[in-house]
Amino acid sequence: MSDEGKWFFCLKHRKVEHGPGCPNRDRMGPYDTEDEAAHAFERAAQRNEEWRRKDDF
Repeated sequence: MSDEGKWFFCLKHRKVEHGPGCPNRDRMGPYDTEDEAAHAFERAAQRNEEWRRKDDF
C-alpha cells in the first residue's frame, strides 16, 4: 500500500504532513484525512482507554 496521498502526524515537528515526509518512525498514521491526522493523539488516547477497560474485565 502506498502512503502517497495519505495524511500523517509528525511527532518530531508536531504537525500534520501530507504524503511522503518525515520517516515513518517519526510519525503517526497513515490517516485518510487531514482532520484524522490532526487528532492522532486524541484517537490514540481513546483507543488506549478502550483497551484498558477491556483488560479490567
